Amino acid sequence: MASIGNDSAAAAAAAANAAFAGILSSANPASAGSSTALFPSGSMGAAPPVNVNNGGIEELLPLVVQLTNPEQREGVLLELSKKRESFSDLAPILWHSYGTVAALLQEIVSIYPLLSPPTLTAHASNRVCNALALLQCVASHPDTRSLFLQAHVPLYLYPFLNTQSKSRPFEYLRLTSLGVIGALVKMDDPDVINFLLQTEIIPLCLRIMETGSELSKTVATFIVQKILLDEIGLAYVCATAERFYAVSTVLNTMIRTLIVNPSVRLLKHIVRCYLRLSDNVRAREALRQCLPVSLRDETFGVALRDDVTVKKWLSDNVRAR
Repeated sequence: MASIGNDSAAAAAAAANAAFAGILSSANPASAGSSTALFPSGSMGAAPPVNVNNGGIEELLPLVVQLTNPEQREGVLLELSKKRESFSDLAPILWHSYGTVAALLQEIVSIYPLLSPPTLTAHASNRVCNALALLQCVASHPDTRSLFLQAHVPLYLYPFLNTQSKSRPFEYLRLTSLGVIGALVKMDDPDVINFLLQTEIIPLCLRIMETGSELSKTVATFIVQKILLDEIGLAYVCATAERFYAVSTVLNTMIRTLIVNPSVRLLKHIVRCYLRLSDNVRAREALRQCLPVSLRDETFGVALRDDVTVKKWLSDNVRAR
């Protein structure tokens, strides 16, 4: 595999890590063997006024226009992904500029043939991660989020989440894709949850929660947690025993893994999922039987000795039984 040490790789890694740092820090602790078959699937709009106070429009617009030029696109993707935080309204400009979203989607679909068999190179991964970083801006912006959903753009990312190769190019690809979905659920928008529940996002996240890296597990668990925090999401997961046990079995597996390799950050999100499940009467009864013993004893006492918040969550879980 080619070395990931160039500017493009660094930008892709930074995009992924920045996405997850923002997503995970926004989680609200105060409110809180699967199968795809268990979770069945079920207009561009008028351009709003654009505010470019945080970045010069004379600098931004030429870059956005160049995205539609295949010969210039790679360099522009890198440049815009680096500067995306400097432009507060980059998302509306991207969405409402002619051909721009189509160009970003072209970047995504162009690497589908590299997913299976897994032949994705570092260079190709870096390039598409930069495109995904721009889509994350669109997903998180209040003026473009609903348009993003109406166009079903998240579905284009699901093939990336369905990959299993543990090589670094694939890991960056999954992480950055999770970042886009995480940016959506972070907004606590019921329309986002309703959309996601009609797709395969839960089984895709459950697979990553079982087999991914610690960071990808953490973000995937955060996504499931945010779905559960929504009343419709909780009702959906607890509607059948199969769905409930698909989620709880994966959570249980993750807890066993954490006994060997503790991660307080990941444990927080797992515990919050259990606590939220206990808000459902049927699920609370089921948890009396399937809540891991290690969450009721001192297994994680050393790892959590300085984290009062998580210890309280664990205590709440025990009382919920």
